[in-house]
Amino acid sequence: MMRTTADYILREIANSLEEIPDGVSERFVEMLAAAGKVFIYGAGRSGLAGKFFAVRLVQMGLDVHFVGDMTTPIVREGDLTVIVSNTGETMSAVQTANISRRLGSMVVGVTADDDSKLGQASNLVVPIIQPCNGDKKRMAPLGTLFEDAVAIFFDSLVPPLMERLQQDEADMRHRHAIWV
Repeated sequence: MMRTTADYILREIANSLEEIPDGVSERFVEMLAAAGKVFIYGAGRSGLAGKFFAVRLVQMGLDVHFVGDMTTPIVREGDLTVIVSNTGETMSAVQTANISRRLGSMVVGVTADDDSKLGQASNLVVPIIQPCNGDKKRMAPLGTLFEDAVAIFFDSLVPPLMERLQQDEADMRHRHAIWV
């Protein structure tokens, strides 16, 4: 059963990532490289996928903050806000997008619905489209496919961003937080 489920999840993630329009990931990488600060937000497991990405960005030397943490500074013009929301209708995600835009930040919305409120409030939408078949609920309940696809998408941005920032693994290792 585990192999069948894993095969299904991997196949559906690959299908989702194939549907991302040409040029979206390249534009996203350029926006990340140009940002003063990068702010990331997502509720629940979407937020965890965002936090995975935040760690990699910090390791590349970017100034990254997770919205809602006590030490997060104010968003300003020239910053980038990345918001992850499967439905694109999560109230806190939409509010974060609207506030960030009002304060001058560019917004990237990562969502399964590019026509959602988050999609409409974003400068760039990364559509992570999910299948709508009956196997989904049994094989990958709730937002499993979306969250896993987002994590893989974010990881796929790391090599081109490393190249754009002229970083290598040794540079990243020096910023790797190992405190124990």
